[in-house]
Amino acid sequence: MDTIDNYNVDQSMDKALRGGEQVKPETEETRKMKKEFGFFGLATFAYAVLYAFCMYKNDAGITFPFFAAGSLLFLCFSLKKLGISLKKDSVFYMISMMLLAVSTFCTDDKRIIFFNKTGIFCLMMSLLVRQFCDTSRWKLGKYFLSICQLIFGSLSELERPFSDLSAFIKSREGRKDPKVWYAVLGMVIALPVFAIVFLLLSSADAVFRHLADMIFRYFNISDIFGVIFRIAFFYLAVYVLACYLCDRRIKEEVKNQKNGEPVIAITITGMLSLLYLVFSGVQILYLFIGNMQLPDGYTYAEYAREGFFQLLAVGILNFIIVLVSLNFFRDSRVLRIILTIMSLCSFIMIASSAMRMIIYIQYYYLTFLRLLVLWALIVLFCLFAGVLMEIFGKKFDLFKYCAVTVTVLYTALSFAHPDYLIASFNVAHIADESGNWAKGNFVQSSEPYQDFYYLAGLSADAAPVLIPYMRDVPGLDMGDFQRALMDPDALNNMTVRRFNVSRYIALRLINEEKN
Repeated sequence: MDTIDNYNVDQSMDKALRGGEQVKPETEETRKMKKEFGFFGLATFAYAVLYAFCMYKNDAGITFPFFAAGSLLFLCFSLKKLGISLKKDSVFYMISMMLLAVSTFCTDDKRIIFFNKTGIFCLMMSLLVRQFCDTSRWKLGKYFLSICQLIFGSLSELERPFSDLSAFIKSREGRKDPKVWYAVLGMVIALPVFAIVFLLLSSADAVFRHLADMIFRYFNISDIFGVIFRIAFFYLAVYVLACYLCDRRIKEEVKNQKNGEPVIAITITGMLSLLYLVFSGVQILYLFIGNMQLPDGYTYAEYAREGFFQLLAVGILNFIIVLVSLNFFRDSRVLRIILTIMSLCSFIMIASSAMRMIIYIQYYYLTFLRLLVLWALIVLFCLFAGVLMEIFGKKFDLFKYCAVTVTVLYTALSFAHPDYLIASFNVAHIADESGNWAKGNFVQSSEPYQDFYYLAGLSADAAPVLIPYMRDVPGLDMGDFQRALMDPDALNNMTVRRFNVSRYIALRLINEEKN
């Protein structure tokens, strides 16, 4: 311990003398991390190996939930080693991450898989910030900036894995096993050199190349390098992230930034609110009630089927404007009233956009983008409800509300399997051989659904709907349909490690139809 401390103090003083910088005292967590490098170094390496095993060329296999569980176990053990207790509200983040991991293992939709992984990453960053910082007085903007600081600021710690290893080796001098760590360091340095020399020798001699081919016949050398690279990259990423958190560089104090003149915000939001009141009145009279004269050349359906993306963009802009007004301008009763009016008008615009999208679906059927827009409007509606509570409740935790709301609503979307819903809705409105189709009371289109190219591009999530339908299509080759429905790489490599629920169900249904 003394050797490590003295080494780090000497290094810090040397930097200070050369650069004239002020030395920041080490935190208790940083000292523990350096002292227990034998644990943190090996545990991080084991975690990186787990990552490579679970995730290498395996976007949504059964190993993904195990990797998520391993991530949480690694976090819990590390916190315990650092003497940090797990906070109560951290349980929500951990359960949500596991649910999204399970959802990833159960779907074949590339978009949902991407959103799931993005969501897990954001939840993990939020969890880390809340664990290492006192966030009781933080606002939404402070959370966002702190997460960005954590991600990009950790790059300043890139030398720490090597300096901590060096200090640890020095501290082990005179003990029984100092050469073990030197051997590990030598292996790390030797591996890339060995690989380069091996390639050069293989290209220099045909006999040696033939012998190497025989040895590596069952090994793909690109995969070997790919796994090694991922282990090294993930090890560095995790270790420097932990170092940055332990250094406590994220400032917990929150400066009072509500010093802006409220007249400025009142003027801006007041003008916008007047515009929104007029627009909202038009929506109520034309779209919701529909008893006023439309512009020439417009039918009611044509009027309703445009503008939903623009209204969604305005709703997001209003959300940002209200948050800026609440956090950067002094409290004003007039401003709060105007922001309330602005939020209520946003509810009307959200409802207008949702109604337009529903009418659009009635005429042009369902796609992933249209379903995603409806989901986004529901999320925005709920977020504005939180904004109203923020306007009238000074102690309201808007970040926690937003995190819970978005996480719960997205988890519901993820488990719903959008491609399955899309296929179910659209296939139900395809005409039969006689040209008849079940229009129902919802669909207003004069034509049955005919976009078979879009259906063929759906993921394996849609297989339980599409395969029974395709059974009755004359001249259809199930093999061709199988290749269109699923990624060929996923079909040919359904190993235990890459097992996926949605792909397995699709394969089973296709094989049943073939037999």
